[in-house]
Amino acid sequence: MSFLPHRYPFLLVDRILEVEGDKRIVGLKNVTINEPFFQGHFPGAPVMPGVLILESMAQVAGVMIYRDLPDKHSKLIYFTGIENAKFRRPVLPGDQLRIEMELLNRRDNFGKMSGQATVDGKLVAEAIVKFAIADRPGQSGQ
Repeated sequence: MSFLPHRYPFLLVDRILEVEGDKRIVGLKNVTINEPFFQGHFPGAPVMPGVLILESMAQVAGVMIYRDLPDKHSKLIYFTGIENAKFRRPVLPGDQLRIEMELLNRRDNFGKMSGQATVDGKLVAEAIVKFAIADRPGQSGQ
């Protein structure tokens, strides 16, 4: 929570397990039946929405990017694109998402990270996420 600006109900990272400098990060998301999205997705057959799996991946990536920003409290990292997203299996209440993200490239305030989300060692989702670092609205960042 000290790195990400997200808060409940949109904080989708529970723990960071590994960080390899500015190259790779591994995080966890514990998926519980108490998640607000399960009320409507789907009643009687709860499945974590794929877009929220992607958001969890982006948030794990964000931790790695934020930790090295000298002025992190005056910046936001925006999710700017998705490439080659694939969903392989449903994510259900009780699952633990293990998210591994690897930096592909970064130039100034833009970059790309490749990632995978697994449950019990089985691939559930993969994607390349693009990001941009910008000043928070109302802040100059100088």
